[in-house]
Amino acid sequence: MTANGSDIAIARAAKKLPIAEIGARLDIPHEHLIPYGHDKAKVAAPFIEGLNGRKDGRLILVTAINPTPAGEGKTTTTVGLGDGLNRIGKRAMICIREASLGPCFGMKGGAAGGGHAQVVPMDDINLHFTGDFHAITSAHNLLAALIDNHIYWGNAQGIDQRRVAWRRVMDMNDRALREIVCSLGGTANGFPRESGFDITVASEIMAILCLARDLADLERRIGDIIIAYRRDKTPVHARDINADGAMTVLLKDAMQPNLVQTLENNPAFVHGGPFANIAHGCNSVIATKTALKLADYVVTEAGFGADLGAEKFFDIKCRKAGLKPAVAVIVATVRAMKMNGGVAKGDLGRENVEAVRKGCANLGRHIENVKQFGVPAIVAINHFATDTEAELDAMKDYVASYGEEAVICRHWAHGSRGIEDLAEKVAALADAGIAQFSPLYPDDMKLFDKITTIVQRIYRGSEAIADKSVRDQLHQWEAQGYGNLPVCMAKTQYSFSTDPNLRGAPTGHTVPIREVRLSAGAGFVVAIAGSIMTMPGLPQAPSAETIRLNASGEIEGLF
Repeated sequence: MTANGSDIAIARAAKKLPIAEIGARLDIPHEHLIPYGHDKAKVAAPFIEGLNGRKDGRLILVTAINPTPAGEGKTTTTVGLGDGLNRIGKRAMICIREASLGPCFGMKGGAAGGGHAQVVPMDDINLHFTGDFHAITSAHNLLAALIDNHIYWGNAQGIDQRRVAWRRVMDMNDRALREIVCSLGGTANGFPRESGFDITVASEIMAILCLARDLADLERRIGDIIIAYRRDKTPVHARDINADGAMTVLLKDAMQPNLVQTLENNPAFVHGGPFANIAHGCNSVIATKTALKLADYVVTEAGFGADLGAEKFFDIKCRKAGLKPAVAVIVATVRAMKMNGGVAKGDLGRENVEAVRKGCANLGRHIENVKQFGVPAIVAINHFATDTEAELDAMKDYVASYGEEAVICRHWAHGSRGIEDLAEKVAALADAGIAQFSPLYPDDMKLFDKITTIVQRIYRGSEAIADKSVRDQLHQWEAQGYGNLPVCMAKTQYSFSTDPNLRGAPTGHTVPIREVRLSAGAGFVVAIAGSIMTMPGLPQAPSAETIRLNASGEIEGLF
């Protein structure tokens, strides 16, 4: 990276095209675009339904090493690669997730790329955008209100109030709401019970919206949600209290993918936003599958490192949606290698080839993991101005030892011109058709064995451990017919272990599973490992303290 204007200044200087022109490049008639202002629009469901029968393009996944405070630039590389493919004459578009307000106002700022590889309008994408997250929050909390209302008015379903499984959500980091007691204040307010809040991106509604094929599938999945249990431990579903119809109405518009553009006026879908450390971490199936009908190459990303986002992309999204990825790009930086090699953040600007070599163990682990799925991998070295030739050569040599190639990318500073080399190589790999994708485990494997398989083959731990109550719960779900579901691991993103401070490529560690949750509507079982929280807290100095409007009414501090 180089100092060439701040991200937000570059975004403001963008020469955006009217969104109808972006849609026209994809052959989307203007009547099938639902505009939100001049620079963003939703693609109407009837148009998407009419794409059935078209040949799919090639799907390219961008993933990364475990995140570090040094920065990796996965979204930036996703955007840059999409621009790069268009630059070399390919018909390409990108598919990324929407930003959660929690991280934007918490610790990492925006999520629309950076430098000269961004999607715009950056301010809108990082804030309220087209209202999808608000719709998801409202639908989720409508169900919570209907549950308490059902109990209040006689409890015809016989819900055991001690076993209400549906919490509330909000799209903000608020640790004070993790555990609450609700319905206090007397009989008019219902029956007091313990509950809590998760962040919206951890909501099963978010996962359902991102995995549903269409509105009918969305409503079916919402109806399948297990909201509580009776005293005999039989499940109560959302459809049992007639919640599925109204919730689908709230989500009707949110189901339609959002079309925007990159700084270079290339098309991008930004839709859905589950976190990869506590959810499945991928953009919506409907956006990805629509893009594959509209473009010859589709570049998408999965959250955090390949141990979380890529594993869930392969084992959950691709398995459930029938997707066949052609290539995986693993993003890494010299700075992050040095940090994994033990260098303090303040010393990352000084050359340290030995630390780079040592830290590359983390990158090597991710290369091995991606190749386990039968998908060819290529490494994108996201370039910083402080990188030296010796450090870059050390990274390239290390990757070559795995039989793969590392390509230096300068898209942050130079846009598509700085990533042409990677675009050419990725397109060639995709066109070669050498991927032989297969999920990590079969559907019929026992649930705890699936957890153990991920722990041993992806995290390189010795075993997963869990109390008898957790194992008994998994056995019960298997007996109820849920044993064929994939597992969604909720774990710290910073390490292959459950210790966020254990960098590099640890082996032999145990992974404690403290809780399991059944997301019957989304179609997976969540295994919560270590101390990971489904409602994050704000850091000591949250980004919100520096976000404000300037004298011109422009937003500052969002990056």
